[in-house]
Amino acid sequence: MTTRLNPYLSFDGDARQAMEFYEEVFGGTLTLNTYASFGGSPGPDADKIMHGMLETPDGFTLMASDLPPGMDHTPGSAFSISLSGDDAERLRHWWTKLSAGGTVAVPLEKQMWGDVFGMCTDRFGVPWMVDIGGTED
Repeated sequence: MTTRLNPYLSFDGDARQAMEFYEEVFGGTLTLNTYASFGGSPGPDADKIMHGMLETPDGFTLMASDLPPGMDHTPGSAFSISLSGDDAERLRHWWTKLSAGGTVAVPLEKQMWGDVFGMCTDRFGVPWMVDIGGTED
């Protein structure tokens, strides 16, 4: 395996729903492991996600987990996930799905630097930036 950098998201009990949502958006293979499946003790957190990984046909890897009890969760602080490229149709498709039920901070439209760009926060509190390069109007 080559070295790679992957976003790893932390959730407060809804990692399963979030990762299933991202699987609907991007497609691919989703693997979810609970605390119980890794030998955790039975209890209210047994079915929470200890480690999840989505590998997409486009070569993206997104990882996530539910925070263990006692850890503070502050969604959307100090990071964004950026999607960029020149496949306008695919990027617009992802934008539509990611922004549905979320909040749009910057509408997906032509910007002063020439690209089509938008920023949104999805319904799980994860901030996304989408940049469509090229000559699209």
